[in-house]
Formats: sequence, C-alpha cells, structure tokens
Amino acid sequence: MKMENTLPCRKPLRADFHDYSGGDYFVTICTQGKRHYFGEIFNGTMHLNAIGVFVDNEMERLPRHYRYVEVPLWVVMPNHVHAVIRICGNDAADNLSHAQCCRQALGVVVGGMKRAVTIFAKSNGFEFGWQGRFHDHIIRGTDDGNRIADYIRHNVVRWDTDCYNT
Repeated sequence: MKMENTLPCRKPLRADFHDYSGGDYFVTICTQGKRHYFGEIFNGTMHLNAIGVFVDNEMERLPRHYRYVEVPLWVVMPNHVHAVIRICGNDAADNLSHAQCCRQALGVVVGGMKRAVTIFAKSNGFEFGWQGRFHDHIIRGTDDGNRIADYIRHNVVRWDTDCYNT
C-alpha cells in the first residue's frame, strides 16, 4: 500500500534566478516565537544581555570564520538580527566542501552563526531558540542598499512601530 505525501508544498527558500555565490544580502534572523532573548530597548537604546552581546560579537567575527564573507552592517534587536552580508564571489566556492555548492554559501554562514549562538546559550544555561529559517533579500543596486542601510541604522529608534515588536 502506497502512502500519500500529505505534507504541504513549501515555496523554495532561495531565489531560483540567483546562485548566491556572490553578492550583497539583507538578512533577517528571528528568535523562536519572536521571544526577546537578546535584551530590551529602553529610551531608544538597545541594552544587550549576555546572549545579545555574544550575537553582536559573533556577527563581528563572521569574516574570521568565513574568509569569503564581509558583514559591513548589522543590528541586534530584542528578538531578531538584521545584517548586510556580502558573499565575495569565487572565494565562497573555494571555501565550501565539494559536497556543498555555491548556492549554499549564505545558508552556511547564517547556519554557522546560529549554531554558535545556540551552543553559547545552552552551555551557559540560557533558555534559547531560533526560528527555523531566515529571510534574505538580494540587494539590487545602490538605492536598494542605501534604503536597507538606513533601515538597519534606525531600527532601534523605530522599535515602537517595528513589525517584529511583539
């Protein structure tokens, strides 16, 4: 007797028209249930807790872990991280194993960061979890990049109206 697949069809995680082997990406990574695991915002200032400080430091360290990555801009919010992640072309292919293709470079970087934060939280006895996926937007040109940079830079002061403020 053949069993039918009753799982819903999911849309592809990444754009079919782009190979992710190089480019600039606006990435949003959320905590599980959008819980405030990284700290709180008071009087227009983000006050990072221990996990938030670790996330901030891990974003800064990403280029040391992945030589094909630059992270020119990021912000750690109470329940998510926004970042611009630059994958530097062919270096990504040189650094990934043969079992991984260039298309996975962005996912490898985000997954590595998420893993490091999870290990830190668990080893220090903090309750913590990530949302299963992350959102990415391929940055298309200077105007798009400037708009995103402005959004990241002003995210903390706009927290009261932020769609992630739950």
